[in-house]
Amino acid sequence: MQSGRSHCLHGLQWLYSMVMKRMRLLSDSGPFSQRKGPDPVPTPGDNELLDAYSRAVVGAVDKVSPAVVNIEVVQVKGQSARTAPKELQGAGSGFVFAPDGFILTNSHVVHGAAHIRVALPDGRSSDASMVGDDPDTDLAVVRIGLANLTAVPFGDSASLRVGQMVIAIGNPYGFQTTVTAGVVSALGRSLRSQSGRLIDDVIQTDAALNPGNSGGPLVNSRGEVIGVNTAVILPAQGLCFAIAVNTVKFVAAGLMKEGRIRRSSIGVGGQNVPLHRRIVRFYKLPVESGVLVQSVEPGSPAEHAGLQYGDVIVSFGGAPVAGIDDLHKFLTADRVAIPVPLAVLRNTQLISLQVVPGEKPP
Repeated sequence: MQSGRSHCLHGLQWLYSMVMKRMRLLSDSGPFSQRKGPDPVPTPGDNELLDAYSRAVVGAVDKVSPAVVNIEVVQVKGQSARTAPKELQGAGSGFVFAPDGFILTNSHVVHGAAHIRVALPDGRSSDASMVGDDPDTDLAVVRIGLANLTAVPFGDSASLRVGQMVIAIGNPYGFQTTVTAGVVSALGRSLRSQSGRLIDDVIQTDAALNPGNSGGPLVNSRGEVIGVNTAVILPAQGLCFAIAVNTVKFVAAGLMKEGRIRRSSIGVGGQNVPLHRRIVRFYKLPVESGVLVQSVEPGSPAEHAGLQYGDVIVSFGGAPVAGIDDLHKFLTADRVAIPVPLAVLRNTQLISLQVVPGEKPP
């Protein structure tokens, strides 16, 4: 009897010791552990990933930042016979894209400027002359006469993918190499310019644009310009936009060649209007809206074509016109002096006209 009681006692002691040992192990390694010691060392994979990201950003900034400039402008407004002229100062960013002094920036930074001065990251500064600007795409080219300039290469915005890392670099108010990094949030956006036309193929990114960053480059990890920073939606966070570099290439070439971008015009003022569903079904129209003609300029191509107040344009060159933005897209430089068929609704009748667009005045 005594022997059985002894074996039972030894068994309980062994069980108790095992339970306590297990509890100590859980206490030392569990979430409530009070053990002191150094923090866990990150895995090599995490370090390598962080280093790769950092190297990409630093490498791109080192390559591009010597070409990013600060632009200061003076505009003269309010001059009349009774009032003295008033000088307004503004600033923005830009970047050298050709070693002989050509600089890209936003049109809204330099448009109408009486005086433009450019400051380089190396401390040099120079007055700049206006080569040309295009408010319809919010792009402009200015030129300085300094030597030994670093130019940044262009990339290809058609190869961009949503989620790709991008870096926005600016020189706002003289704070050199202001850098933000993010990703491409969306492609193919449209943004309305100050002239009222839509800018197509706009890049949306969450790389924050600081005040004064307008006109600076948006670059990829290789240090190639894939966009020109142009706008930020102030009430929202992370909604920033850049003009795609493939658009920039076309506009910059035109500005350097002629000082402006040629477009065609037919000489009408209008607004978007919905079409009656019966008319859409009867004529089998591919659109349910059109452009209501509200004014026709005297002597314009529209007047010569027979367009009248109240007509609704529904087709241009055989392509449907659902609104003014569609009409703007079709009125390109290659349409100048080329007869184009025009379909309009006059009252309830669908009639065909022919218009010969002229060149839009600068």
